[in-house]
Amino acid sequence: MTDYLLHKTANLIDTLLVYPERMMKNLESTGGLVFSGQLLLDLAENGMSREDAYRLVQKHAMRSWKEELNFRELVMNDPEITSRVPAKQIDQAFSLKRQLRNVDKIFGRVFSTSRAKRGISMAKKNKATKR
Repeated sequence: MTDYLLHKTANLIDTLLVYPERMMKNLESTGGLVFSGQLLLDLAENGMSREDAYRLVQKHAMRSWKEELNFRELVMNDPEITSRVPAKQIDQAFSLKRQLRNVDKIFGRVFSTSRAKRGISMAKKNKATKR
């Protein structure tokens, strides 16, 4: 079973079609909502309790979603946020580059040749021991 799943997953990845322009449009269509987690962390880092930060971020996120408003603009117009988190740090919270800075390292770990070979050999070993 593991061998089968491994091969199905490998085939999925090998035949995956990626459309970067469409991915960017999808991210932009959220009005910045995808960055809400980082903003929450930045508020907590700047002295707000995690519970209060969650309440504040959630309030703006839900309003943004329901009213189709830009989340980033709501955040930038909230003195409760801007008095705690410097504008430069808020800009960084909404940085796609920042959020993706480790993606190559992560993919390297997940899809490294040695790891893949180990996974395949472990699958074969498991299959052999079950016989």
